[in-house]
Amino acid sequence: MKEIEFIGRAEKEFRKLPRKIQERFALDVDALKNGKKPFSETTNIKESVGPGAIELKRNGRPAHRLVYVEDEDTIYILHAFEKTTNDVDKPAMKTAKIRYKEMVKLIEKRKRDRRD
Repeated sequence: MKEIEFIGRAEKEFRKLPRKIQERFALDVDALKNGKKPFSETTNIKESVGPGAIELKRNGRPAHRLVYVEDEDTIYILHAFEKTTNDVDKPAMKTAKIRYKEMVKLIEKRKRDRRD
């Protein structure tokens, strides 16, 4: 089973989402942990954030998103937010992209530490 790791303030953001949305995204992440597909609609957002970045979608008024990256061991939660526009939420994608870079550095550091 895969581990879950929040990058930056993603856990605080996740906890600020409405309870119903948290529960739905938690079900999605639990499915991912167990090697299954999430229940929510997804979009590959590699162009906006980085390779492997996926956006879980809960549409409605308001809409909510959760951005994650999955590798063989871990699901990295980069961002969770209320979507404020019908177009690409540029500030949210910028935050996710910054955290993507943090995640890459963290992974690289762990690989170096294992070699030492």
